Amino acid sequence: MRFKLPRCVVTVAAAWALVAGAAANAQETVKIGVILPMTGPFQSTGWQANAAINLFLKQNGSLVAGKKIQVILKEDAGVADNAKRLAQELIVNDRVHVLLGFGLTPIAMAVAPLATEAKIPMVVTVASTSAVLDRTPFAVRTIQTIPQIANIVGGWAARNKIKSAVTLVSDYAPGHDAERWFVQSFEQGGGKVIERLRVPLANPDFAPFLQRARDAAPEAIFAFMPAGVGAIFAKQFAERGLDKSGIRIVSMSDVMDDDILNGMGDAVLGIITGGPYSVAHPSEHNKKFVAAFRAANGNRRPNIVSVAAYDGMELIFRALQATKGVADGPVLLEAMKGVAWESPRGPIKIDAQTRDIVQSIYMRRVERRDGELHNIEFETYPAIKDPAR
Repeated sequence: MRFKLPRCVVTVAAAWALVAGAAANAQETVKIGVILPMTGPFQSTGWQANAAINLFLKQNGSLVAGKKIQVILKEDAGVADNAKRLAQELIVNDRVHVLLGFGLTPIAMAVAPLATEAKIPMVVTVASTSAVLDRTPFAVRTIQTIPQIANIVGGWAARNKIKSAVTLVSDYAPGHDAERWFVQSFEQGGGKVIERLRVPLANPDFAPFLQRARDAAPEAIFAFMPAGVGAIFAKQFAERGLDKSGIRIVSMSDVMDDDILNGMGDAVLGIITGGPYSVAHPSEHNKKFVAAFRAANGNRRPNIVSVAAYDGMELIFRALQATKGVADGPVLLEAMKGVAWESPRGPIKIDAQTRDIVQSIYMRRVERRDGELHNIEFETYPAIKDPAR
């Protein structure tokens, strides 16, 4: 399918052509343009990612392959139009070599055509909808995809004798992805979804939806919402008495986000989630990462968003080492494909064909350990690719 580029994108392409005369490998500084929501309802996402970028630079320095690394942070408040304008400024005015971040799927989708026209890599460290990487051949993802997790969770639920479920998801593209892939794998395993509920993304009130779920009397509720909103869900889950109803929660990892889990209280004990990272992941590499992150950030815990941003910086550094400092967009992108390393979450790889992440998905249970609530991994599914791509 051919798309007609909007006028603003053509303008960016023309401007980029004018400023790209100086070859990237001849420059002393490689610039990384970071776009994150540092204010607004998704500011915890921006904070986590930015904290991880700062930690990575503190640990690894700002020099790689003889080139100085400069990070330029732009704040989009979680608004796609803001992100698009900021990406234009980063490309045309700041002449960045890489874009990184993108706190929501609509933001990543809005910026994708600009990355294509400028021919620069776009490292997606938050947006998890499968289709994001289809919008530009220059996008690479270091976080997760929704189907990677929901497909595993649905199959696990069916295999563990859960016969009926209600789905409760945020009403936007990732939520729709989560609903679809959970339902598909759960019903293929013999389960039945008896109701599908979608909650508005802005200012969510889960209480009436939780009541509807309770009235449907399923054995389990499958839930998904963006990281940071899980605390509202957990509070209203307890207020409605669902923690004592016998209805199980089997959800995406975002619902029991490590950043806010410890403040949710005992009502969430025993909740099952699937995801690629827990702050309690038992590897020595993760223990060192968590200790360093907490020491640098007033004892606040990291989460998958911070790990994905940390790995995004690792990917850029590894690609620059492979190119010996050449930061020309297509060259740098090729160097990112197929790269594999040990992340705090475990072994990961950038698939050379899809540019998406390959990683382990863990089933976890909320438990209290050492005075804190943690997602404790009890089952591992290694080297999982996005089934949608």
